[in-house]
Amino acid sequence: LGQWMRFLPVADAVLRQRLDDQAAEQGWPAMHRWLADVDPVSASRLKPGDKQRIQRALEVYHLTGQPLSYWHAHGKTDSSLPYRLHWWALIPKNRAWLHAAIARRLDVMWQTGLVDEVTALWQRGDLHADLPSMRAVGYRQVWQYLDGQTTEQDMQQHVLFATRQLAKRQLTWLRSFSGLSCWDPQLQSVEDIVMQLLKNFA
Repeated sequence: LGQWMRFLPVADAVLRQRLDDQAAEQGWPAMHRWLADVDPVSASRLKPGDKQRIQRALEVYHLTGQPLSYWHAHGKTDSSLPYRLHWWALIPKNRAWLHAAIARRLDVMWQTGLVDEVTALWQRGDLHADLPSMRAVGYRQVWQYLDGQTTEQDMQQHVLFATRQLAKRQLTWLRSFSGLSCWDPQLQSVEDIVMQLLKNFA
């Protein structure tokens, strides 16, 4: 929130609906080609089927007159904040430990009703798999299972794989921050890390 994202416009429901309508007529590959004309940098990073990000990039271009890649490259920190920002992240160095932690977390999600949660949404009848909220990791794979596209065992494996991939992307993004203080949750509990940080600022 302290960097260029603060300067991006909020979602515009009317514009998004217009883009969705245009995509329904022309297809998302055509929308991707349109994005390539106005923002080739962003288009080069996105696949033609990445509906959500293509829509957002086109939305930013229409609302600001500048491509999303411009804001990525030229955004700046808001110096008007009355305090100094500190950046901390939990980044485990041991990939096997991270994968085991992800598996444990997913076990809890299965046991506490993730499938029931998505089933209730699936049964409503006014939602569909292409909605951004339904494309979230976990929701997407359970929805596919409910649609009969996969087995329960395969669904759980797909969620595990997708969560690992998401964690990998998040770690790559975090490491791009300058001035980031990293803590290894394998070496210290989160509670101990928080207490140490509080002592540093006491």
